[in-house]
Amino acid sequence: MKTAMTITVSVMLSLGTALGAFAQEFTKGVVNKVDAKAKKVTIKHEDLKNLDMPGMTMVFRVDDPAVFDKLKEGSNVEFVAERVNGKLVVTQVK
Repeated sequence: MKTAMTITVSVMLSLGTALGAFAQEFTKGVVNKVDAKAKKVTIKHEDLKNLDMPGMTMVFRVDDPAVFDKLKEGSNVEFVAERVNGKLVVTQVK
């Protein structure tokens, strides 16, 4: 029984570590332009570490219409950008 408990705890710790590796890192930026009709947003951002990109101003796609509710021109945001089908997409905003 003690061995089963040890194995269970080891598996749970391993899963927790693996899932933590997939956690998205938010990047700080300032929204310069929002174009909901074109499904695009322009953000001046800090380094995008997950994409190995330096800070700059660039246009991102926004596939989820709910994300636009959190994007206002001139506002400071924290966001996640990911490469989706070869395009840079803002997937989360807080």
